[in-house]
Amino acid sequence: MAGAGATKRAASPSRAISPPPVKRKVQSTITKRAVSSFFTPASQKKPEQITWRVVNNSAIIGKYVAEAERKQTAEKPKVAAFDLDSTLVSTASGNTFPKSSADWKWWHSKVPTKLKELNEKGYYVIVITNQKKISLKKDPKVGNCDSKSLTNFKERAAAVMKQLDIPMSVYAATEDDGYRKPRTGLWTEFLDDYDFDISGVDLRHSVFVGDAAGRPRDHSQVDRGFAINAGLSFKTPEEFFLDADPEPLVEPFNPSTYLQEAPGDDVSPPFSGESPLELVIFCGSPGAGKSTFYWDYLEPLNYERVNQDLLKTRPKCIKVAKEHLAAGKSVVVDNTNADAETRAHWVAVAREFKVPIRCVYFTASPTLCRHNNAVRAANLSLVRCTSGLTSSILLYVIRSLSSERTGYKTLSTSQVSIYQLKKLLFRSSMVQTMNLANLYHITCIYPRQAV
Repeated sequence: MAGAGATKRAASPSRAISPPPVKRKVQSTITKRAVSSFFTPASQKKPEQITWRVVNNSAIIGKYVAEAERKQTAEKPKVAAFDLDSTLVSTASGNTFPKSSADWKWWHSKVPTKLKELNEKGYYVIVITNQKKISLKKDPKVGNCDSKSLTNFKERAAAVMKQLDIPMSVYAATEDDGYRKPRTGLWTEFLDDYDFDISGVDLRHSVFVGDAAGRPRDHSQVDRGFAINAGLSFKTPEEFFLDADPEPLVEPFNPSTYLQEAPGDDVSPPFSGESPLELVIFCGSPGAGKSTFYWDYLEPLNYERVNQDLLKTRPKCIKVAKEHLAAGKSVVVDNTNADAETRAHWVAVAREFKVPIRCVYFTASPTLCRHNNAVRAANLSLVRCTSGLTSSILLYVIRSLSSERTGYKTLSTSQVSIYQLKKLLFRSSMVQTMNLANLYHITCIYPRQAV
């Protein structure tokens, strides 16, 4: 019997008592497949499904190897090539550019089905895309790994290829160089990757599909230009995936309309010396034909050339020009000289030496100038030849000690030569190859080259 004052035991609980906690087993995140792969000799391992490489610090190439192989045929290979954005995919967010690697959806529900059908028919399915927003510089903040833009692109492209699960490759241009559409550097890389540069491709039955087609609402026509340059037939996404009728086009730029035969011996040259000593300044956009005009017409007259691309600064150009004038040699200032303030420096030089000054104004259109610059930048083997570009050139004569314009004349038949391929590489189809409409501007210095 309990003693007085003892604590009374609590009544047994009516509810169930929880069992004591037990030590839970931690599930490993390592899969059997990973373990098997770790102990498998490298010679017996299957290749990675997606591999990436960068070419010339400019082009990104990704290749996806699917379980199912492409149907092999004895015929020449056929290629179905596509732009990526606004052709195969669009942003899920509705933004112009994807916010993240997951911000994408199929451009239309028919796209994946169509691509798989092409693979079953034996087509090589590839993507050729301009991706100028991608930076190939390593990010020092994360241990010199790929930049965020490059990582996002790889993840987005990988997700597209994995969903399709067909053999395909992605070729992306990140710079304004020969890889960027409508130039054909990425196409050349594809041909080289698959050894088609030797065996050739069935161009007649191959196709390139892209949204930059030169329609009134399109931002450019680089996709159509790329197809022309590569020798492929072209379709818009609407035509290819939805069987839509072709839409009207904005009149495309055609450089062949500027090509003409070299003038005969009986045609007077567009430029001739008017004074024993004078200063001539050129005025025109890059690619308008200024340097070629100098080599064709003023260099044979022993005019000295001053060019800021070579001398780097205006003060140095002025210094060299004064040295030539002091030595009794006429000078040509081969710069853009785009504004009155810049030209005023040269008027002051003419006043100082009391010599006449003339301005040669080149009126080539911006589209033509962009074309010329891009052709020169994309073809390092281009040289001067006798074919030329017609350009109306206005010569304004400004007499010494006065800025008053005293006269002008229009030369509508003058020649401004274009750099073209060496005769060894030249053939009539090269005119078509040079049709590179809507190219982005590329500034490029080209020294005179001997034919």
